[in-house]
Amino acid sequence: MSIAFTNARLIDPANGLDELGTLVVEKGKISAIGKNAKVPAKMKIHDCNGMAIVPGLVDMQVFTGEPGEEYRETLATASQAAAAGGVTTMITMPNTNPVIDDAALVDFISRRARDTAIVRVHPMAALTKGCAGKSMTEIGLLSEAGAVAFTDGDRAVMNALTMRRALSYAGTFDALVVQHAMDQDLQSAGVMHESEMATRLGLAGIPVAAETAMIDRDLRLVELTGARYHIAQISAADSVETVRAAKKRGLPVSCGVSATHLMLNQNDVENYRTFAKLSPPLRREEDRLALIAGVADGTIDVVVSGHNPQNEEAKRQPFAQAAYGTVGVETLLAGVLSLYHADGVPLDRLLDCVTARPAALLGLAGGTLSVGAEADFAITDLDAPWVVDADALRSKSQNAAIDKRKVQGQVLACYIGGKAVFEL
Repeated sequence: MSIAFTNARLIDPANGLDELGTLVVEKGKISAIGKNAKVPAKMKIHDCNGMAIVPGLVDMQVFTGEPGEEYRETLATASQAAAAGGVTTMITMPNTNPVIDDAALVDFISRRARDTAIVRVHPMAALTKGCAGKSMTEIGLLSEAGAVAFTDGDRAVMNALTMRRALSYAGTFDALVVQHAMDQDLQSAGVMHESEMATRLGLAGIPVAAETAMIDRDLRLVELTGARYHIAQISAADSVETVRAAKKRGLPVSCGVSATHLMLNQNDVENYRTFAKLSPPLRREEDRLALIAGVADGTIDVVVSGHNPQNEEAKRQPFAQAAYGTVGVETLLAGVLSLYHADGVPLDRLLDCVTARPAALLGLAGGTLSVGAEADFAITDLDAPWVVDADALRSKSQNAAIDKRKVQGQVLACYIGGKAVFEL
């Protein structure tokens, strides 16, 4: 695990670094970096031929099926997909069977990941028992067990008093509360964005208000409690404006968006394409552009994969009955780079959204190429064109919303602790 990577474009947003140089790894950690980095004598050399070295990605929202639904995805298969996408740290959601709402289950996920996963895995724990939204979990004990944040995953905490109590309790531990901003009453039977297209398709719509009403309520509770609050995914222009205003008021608020929502819009649901059935739903092109602008100006803190594997039987249903979700951990970097190539968003800003910023929100040490840091990084051809083939992805499920999409940017190798866990 001692090796020098020479002739590489070194990009590290956390340190404002973007230059041609050398990365030296000794005993699994970065010992030197930059154009003046000295290579110790007799060290193994890896010539990167001008390819980029970027910090290992931190994916802040990954659903798996383990435990309980391993037919959808295991920690092992999700980690293999992650490594192929340059993701060195996965944050897993608690919506499993059983729900991760007990310290013993947090410990189980951590131990299981150490035994079977090839990337680093940190679990979020449930915010309420059973993710049922009724009574909060033991946030202090779960934090001690290794939970990095608290969420009910793909379910919103509908009861305002429960949410207030959870925020107050989390605030005493400086724990991050993550909310799926979707008012279930306003969503009702909706399955896609409420619009003329939904009417033409004969599908019940989900109004933007289902998202913004939940965010507005929670921001009032954040004002009351002072707790750190993160919106897992936003999908609409109105939500971007609301978060922007909240940040200007100094509230401890952050938010994410999925790479899929940055690439697709409601038109991709045409012909009842269930692979594009997501929660929150894909919305108008105007909303997609507003999300991109939010990423560019820093209103949106992180980009996630929203990786939610579903088997064929769950997706090959009438649209209204089909399961929500798309796989995406393997294509996260390509999705982020699409904004660089097609929309002109600065590369350092985009990489920060998937490296240093999520690591900082979660209190993790990754997401940087700093000297002394763990040697977690990806060698990447930023310009390599390829076509997403759902059947070729390493996830156990193939429900990729961006299947057949032409993208640019391919991971050539992924290293964790200086050890190669993926090579193309």
